[in-house]
Amino acid sequence: MTQMLEMPRVQKCSVSECGYNHDGCTAFAITIGSMNSECDTYVDSSDKGGIGRALAQVGACKRSDCMHNTDLECHAPAIVVGASRDKADCLTYEPK
Repeated sequence: MTQMLEMPRVQKCSVSECGYNHDGCTAFAITIGSMNSECDTYVDSSDKGGIGRALAQVGACKRSDCMHNTDLECHAPAIVVGASRDKADCLTYEPK
């Protein structure tokens, strides 16, 4: 039997030029990439997408060297996304 994993929330995203960010991340779920912990869901667009409410979760994390990552799933209580090396990075990333 498979247990449902509660996905961590995107607590805050300060990347205002992303099409999913309007008063918070409104994507249903985001993916964190393997290079520089970038938000793979980031889209540079003036169009506003998403589900209309800031309820985004981390659906997948490709950063296997992060202390919050087990089997490519994020186990942090919540994450923060903001500018770092790329336009939108997971600022909660911590190396193992």
